[in-house]
Amino acid sequence: MERVTLITGGSSGIGAATARALLERGALVAVTGRDAGRLAAFAASVDAGERLLTIAGDAADENDVASAVGRVVDRWGRLDTVIANAGYSLPGSLEDHDPQAMRAMVLTNVLGPALLVRETLPHLRGSRGRIVVVGSVAGLRNTPGNLYSVTKWAAHALVENVRQLVAGDRVGVTLVAPGVVDTPFWDERGGTPQASPALTPEQIAAVIVFAVEQPEGVDVNQLVVRPSGQIG
Repeated sequence: MERVTLITGGSSGIGAATARALLERGALVAVTGRDAGRLAAFAASVDAGERLLTIAGDAADENDVASAVGRVVDRWGRLDTVIANAGYSLPGSLEDHDPQAMRAMVLTNVLGPALLVRETLPHLRGSRGRIVVVGSVAGLRNTPGNLYSVTKWAAHALVENVRQLVAGDRVGVTLVAPGVVDTPFWDERGGTPQASPALTPEQIAAVIVFAVEQPEGVDVNQLVVRPSGQIG
């Protein structure tokens, strides 16, 4: 049976690499993103035909999330895996962040995964599916004035909270916490990866695939992956 996966923030970076990896394994994959043009470019690059569904929408908007889940289930009749990947950071520190930009980041990075879980749990309980939340090593250590780190600490807490909620339903829940990865994330921060070498999106995608392809009854709860050159 072809497994059905929904990935938020799937038009580039880790999300796109994960979508490619799952498509190569024969999965049916839906990806969401805020930029319809980038979604279209991604779809053209993989040429997966009817096995790929792209959905424009905001991961932090409850109506967009509900609509995306509904479209996936209407098209393929089930949902087996959800990957909460959408997220971003702001340059600088909370001392110089614009308050509205702070609000938007917190909503995307914290509310977004929570909305995805809320909307998909009824389907995942039925399929005994899996949830993956892409966190960060920034959610394991504190950095002065780093609000992005705060959002990832919250996302990590959400993962354990959800794991306890659904353990009796045999729904798998995994946190994947990457270190420095060479993705468009760094464009938003106005810099470049500091670790040498940085991880690739494909390397993190392989970790996510490892988690979701575990046999029934095996639940990998936390995977922290750094490049060998990263200390913190």
